[in-house]
Amino acid sequence: MLIDSHCHIHASEFYPENREDVYRRAIDSNTQMIVVGTSEADSKEAVEFASHHEGVWVVVGVHPHDTQHGWEKIEQILKEKPEKLIGIGEIGLDYFYNNSPRDVQIRALEEQLSWAMKYTLPVSFHVRDAYDDFWPIFDNFSGIKGVLHCFTDTPATLAKALSRGLYIGVNGISTFTKDSTQQAMFSSIPLERILLETDAPFLTPSPLRGTINEPVNVVEVAKQQSKVRNLPLTTVICATTANTQTLFALN
Repeated sequence: MLIDSHCHIHASEFYPENREDVYRRAIDSNTQMIVVGTSEADSKEAVEFASHHEGVWVVVGVHPHDTQHGWEKIEQILKEKPEKLIGIGEIGLDYFYNNSPRDVQIRALEEQLSWAMKYTLPVSFHVRDAYDDFWPIFDNFSGIKGVLHCFTDTPATLAKALSRGLYIGVNGISTFTKDSTQQAMFSSIPLERILLETDAPFLTPSPLRGTINEPVNVVEVAKQQSKVRNLPLTTVICATTANTQTLFALN
């Protein structure tokens, strides 16, 4: 069994007509998935989708891009304790686009991390060009567990993440990047710290570039890890699935 640890197939804006087909293709291939909220409304849609689909779990939160529109209603979802809610995310800081003011992003991150501690939930992080601000905030919340989703930063940042016990989200970028430093970095991540993800509908892996991404494609990320590590595919699948189950308490 594979688990796509981060996707957005619940979102009707991305899959307006075919999300049931997308879901069924994944399940038929023995792939389960975690759907991830990015705003208050999107998180509610993710909870609703997970509640009606076997093999689907949900994390809720407000993406840094959307923090300008508010994040306070996320705690109400947490209080309601949906049966398949397993974490908070994707939350963090994004200074590449600055779609929300930096001070707002920081306040939203801090409050959502306080909820992660209050409700004892792991976190899916989105951090881009913002680690100088991120690490001091993260370090203020002792004991937080989580994954750096869609990680593409430097080996130095990777070392800081691993030293803090964080998992690393590896997706289709690892299959098509031409950056040799990135390629080497992806290969250097300890297998016991990797979560496989698609970020569907985005970042479709090779050899499927040019199509809309789906959870069923997470196997292509596993195949790439198998190739670069010279390990059997089953070894990669078993290890990364176990990592996801451990972080999100799915055992």
